[in-house]
Amino acid sequence: QSQLVESGGGSVQPGGSLRLSCTAPGFTLDYYAVAWFRQAPGKEREEISCITTSGDRTNYDNSVKARFTISRGDAKNTVYLQMNHLKPEDTAVYYCAAGYSDFICPHGEYDYWGQGTQVTVSS
Repeated sequence: QSQLVESGGGSVQPGGSLRLSCTAPGFTLDYYAVAWFRQAPGKEREEISCITTSGDRTNYDNSVKARFTISRGDAKNTVYLQMNHLKPEDTAVYYCAAGYSDFICPHGEYDYWGQGTQVTVSS
């Protein structure tokens, strides 16, 4: 059973934008480091961004740097991924994950996962 819930995926044309949301109905996401992963068809899942519990440190994969922004929302218990200037190669299922320690951001082991939301970038 997934403990996190992603939303905001959909279909968009190249150059467009989407904002993904990650919430945790069963616990307080504010106390966890959170990451966004994605998995494209035929490829391994990859971590593309993460944020520490306080939000004072973030990390981005080079493939999304300067286009995507991870943030903790003013509304408690939500982490966002703002995706701008989307490209066809951004097409994937996007997952959020949470873990107890800031040291896992980036590329650590995450404890909780969502079921994913599909993002399709196509003209």
